[in-house]
Amino acid sequence: MLTLRVLGAHSHITSSQCADCPHSAGGCCRAPPRLDWADLGRIVQLGGRDWLLEEVAAGRLQQIPRGLSIRRRKTFLAPGKPRDLACAYLGSSGCSISPDRRPATCNYYVCDEALLVGSSAAQAQARKQHESLVTQYILWDGCFVQEIDEMWPEGPPYDTAFFDWLGHRFSELSQGYEPSS
Repeated sequence: MLTLRVLGAHSHITSSQCADCPHSAGGCCRAPPRLDWADLGRIVQLGGRDWLLEEVAAGRLQQIPRGLSIRRRKTFLAPGKPRDLACAYLGSSGCSISPDRRPATCNYYVCDEALLVGSSAAQAQARKQHESLVTQYILWDGCFVQEIDEMWPEGPPYDTAFFDWLGHRFSELSQGYEPSS
């Protein structure tokens, strides 16, 4: 079953197929996406600034040139199988963090096989939503890259003030955005 929650920049697309990923145990969580600037701005806008700072301090999120990387850790992905690397936030029943703390990609990406469990109308709507969100996040992130490179040519400080700026700027950039329907 496909589930679409259209919430502007915070939209979610989920599929019941993900629990039984046809590709591998752990599915997409084996290689978590990075948190780009737009992701970080969205998380801060939703009240997650202190959480981000705590996760960086704990080492689960690591600074990279254009955002944060989610650390992978060894975990059991399937009963009776050896431990393997996966997202630090992958728990025994799926993602252990709420959607407002995840990279946007985790909220709106489903593979082609996962899209097949819905009606053709739901499949078409999910594809359209996905395309719209991908395009918009790329545009927002491009704005952030340019502004951050200009404001912090030596690299941003990854501190409270910087995260607050990201949240405020994301709020400005995303105001009024609605994914295609």
